[in-house]
Amino acid sequence: MTMNYKLLGYIGFFATLLLGCGSAADILSTPIENIDTSPLKVAELTEAEKKNWGHLDLEKDTIPGMAVDRAYDELIKKKKGVKVIVAVIDSGIDIDHEDLDDVIWTNKKETPNNGKDDDNNGYVDDVHGWNFLGDAYDEQLEYVRILASGDKSNPDYTAAETKYEEDYQTWTSRKTQYDQIAQAVKNADDTLKKHFGKDDYTIEEVNAIKTEDQTLSQAKQIAQNINANGLTMAKANEEIKDAQESINERLNYNLNKSFSGRKTGDDVNDLSDTGYGNGNVKPVKKSEAHGTHVAGIIAAERNNGKGANGVANNVEIMSLRTVPNGDEYDKDVALAIRYAVDNGAKVINGSFGKSFSPHSEWVRDAIKYASDNDVVFVHAAGNDSKNVDKVPNFPDDNVDFVEVSNTYIRVGSLTQKYGSKMVSGFSNYGKKNVDIFAPGSAIYSTMPENEYDFNGGTSMAAPGVAGIAALIRSQYPNLNAAQVKQVILDSGLPLTTKVVVGGDASNVKPFIELSSSGKIANAYNALILASKIK
Repeated sequence: MTMNYKLLGYIGFFATLLLGCGSAADILSTPIENIDTSPLKVAELTEAEKKNWGHLDLEKDTIPGMAVDRAYDELIKKKKGVKVIVAVIDSGIDIDHEDLDDVIWTNKKETPNNGKDDDNNGYVDDVHGWNFLGDAYDEQLEYVRILASGDKSNPDYTAAETKYEEDYQTWTSRKTQYDQIAQAVKNADDTLKKHFGKDDYTIEEVNAIKTEDQTLSQAKQIAQNINANGLTMAKANEEIKDAQESINERLNYNLNKSFSGRKTGDDVNDLSDTGYGNGNVKPVKKSEAHGTHVAGIIAAERNNGKGANGVANNVEIMSLRTVPNGDEYDKDVALAIRYAVDNGAKVINGSFGKSFSPHSEWVRDAIKYASDNDVVFVHAAGNDSKNVDKVPNFPDDNVDFVEVSNTYIRVGSLTQKYGSKMVSGFSNYGKKNVDIFAPGSAIYSTMPENEYDFNGGTSMAAPGVAGIAALIRSQYPNLNAAQVKQVILDSGLPLTTKVVVGGDASNVKPFIELSSSGKIANAYNALILASKIK
């Protein structure tokens, strides 16, 4: 699923602003899926390093990046290689973005906007990909859809019911506490504005306040705490508002059993009912930013003097709008994978996932289809801080660890700091079901309407690896997809460091036990190894 969770990375920080309100502090310290708190932890990096740390090199820079810059400086240099199509199965992509507009795939067999299926692939006017969601974006979570069906014979019904009760309580409590935080920050801001007689007071003026008035003293402390974490009061109010909107979306759409987001008119339980959706692959609103951010990590135009550099330098991004603000439908994912394969993609990135999948076999068959047709499928491991060898996370490429694909790569997330806190607290892991780790915390990339920002999640780690796969396929086109996967896993940096797992300081494991390779992805090593394979 894709949700606007970036701002909730400040959740622990804002909880402290209540100055001892235990109930808020307790609920806001609860781990939240898809949240990366790393924006508060990167102050020791320079601004340039913050925006590019995922491309740096552990050996040269002591930062556990993917050695992308080193690969270009020492190996690729000006070699472009062959063009590689990378399909991004995600939310909509801003294909007009200044850093993406020259790397968007165009279906040359299709005449734009003529209302015809010129290439007879089953999709009308699919010029830059396909939009399986139509005009919709908000959706329920899969387990909520299971409950809404009322089918108690569904083997997942009881588990769905239990999870719903837990999550609904968590999010209603979270809403209450965040509303308290919003009011506390607003009151502090109003108090300081009244004290100074103006709206544009400075932190220096706040620091100079000497008072025994409890309300003003508390307002001063809140403002100082906010400033110490790199925010102004105005920015804090803005980010809290955005966080509240995310919480409300969770309750009003994702967890609302009466809500129906589907508008495409198809039968979601009939895989043969195709042709729905449309060719408009752009986001339906600015906040639908996930796909644009992912696309930029893979392919933002390099060294053009604009916001970000993608990993791969000679790719075209095929946009497949499939992932809503909620859980994706298995049918859409299965058809999107098949569309990507049938229309020339050599790498597919899937930065989505869920814990319930009623038609998981459809997606698994599509992953096998990709493997059988020489396509690498890179998938995010998920953001639940769980061991996915034990807890289901879909889609996957296996049944009871028997794999159907030899080109599927599942990716966990790293932070910027080498050492015990190197694994992102939100990242899933698994010795059998996760293959490798890559940078995923506080990654700077493209956002809709020519903007740029930091986001975190295994959603950001997967496209880094997809970019490496595209680089290999571009520079060494004779290697097949299975070889590309093996090169990525074999060439990673093996680490024996003991790390905190799942953000739980009491859970410390050797890094090598968290994935099948026990390694972090490394573009420089991957290209060297690829060059040695005949």
